[in-house]
Amino acid sequence: MADATILSRNDRYQQQQQQPQVYIRLTAPVIASVVAFLPVFGIVFSVTWSLLYDFERSTRTHCGVPNYLPSISAAIGGFTPQRYVWRACIGLHCAPRFLVAFTYYNFHMSVRLAEKNKLYGHLAAIACVLHIIENLALLGLTYVASNENHYAHEKFFITFLVSSLCYMLLTIILVKWGRTYDGRTMSARERKSYSTKFTLFVFNISCCFIAAYVYWRHNKYCEPGVYSIFALIEYLMVFSNITFHGYTWLLDYNGYNLCLIADGSLVENKEKKT
Repeated sequence: MADATILSRNDRYQQQQQQPQVYIRLTAPVIASVVAFLPVFGIVFSVTWSLLYDFERSTRTHCGVPNYLPSISAAIGGFTPQRYVWRACIGLHCAPRFLVAFTYYNFHMSVRLAEKNKLYGHLAAIACVLHIIENLALLGLTYVASNENHYAHEKFFITFLVSSLCYMLLTIILVKWGRTYDGRTMSARERKSYSTKFTLFVFNISCCFIAAYVYWRHNKYCEPGVYSIFALIEYLMVFSNITFHGYTWLLDYNGYNLCLIADGSLVENKEKKT
């Protein structure tokens, strides 16, 4: 009986030694919170601070009509400390955003589409590249303010907007195609993720067209308060974009952990050498 107990303890010890050593463990909700909270905080802080302490300058328009809300460009890049807070938030959230881009590539490639798999894989790679371009463009328009280099800031913004919309649309196509190919049925969580992505994309692109019209109308007629409507739609576009990247990623990866581990064989070899 004693021998059996000793063997059992030895087996448990060997199993523990063979298991990889975990140094860092981040849950999906933690990663999603970083991806979503930091830019939301940056926007809310910048707009609120601008309204409280830089109202006249941040809401001023080229034609001098009354305006009540600052545009995002004015709020995040025109004044301090808003500029520093926004840049810090975007800089800190970028590493998890790159991680999300690569995890979504693996997410798409976790299903096989038989003879269509090659095309599906190419589209998944394009979606990953679009996500990375969107993130880089966001960094560009963040660290190059419109009052510092308007031309570069404008090009970064256009790149961000186009890559963001293309990424959203392609992601929706890939999720629908991959999860329903060859008669497959989506799970309840997959259906919720897909419907949320689709709704956010439609909302985002609708806001984009409305914002373009309102911006044109402001420049054409210079009516009081119209630029405030444009600014409000900008906020909605940003929040829907953040929700698409943060919340729907959590729906797809809830229950997963990001771990930094040591390979068991490497640990064992190191112990033998010492």
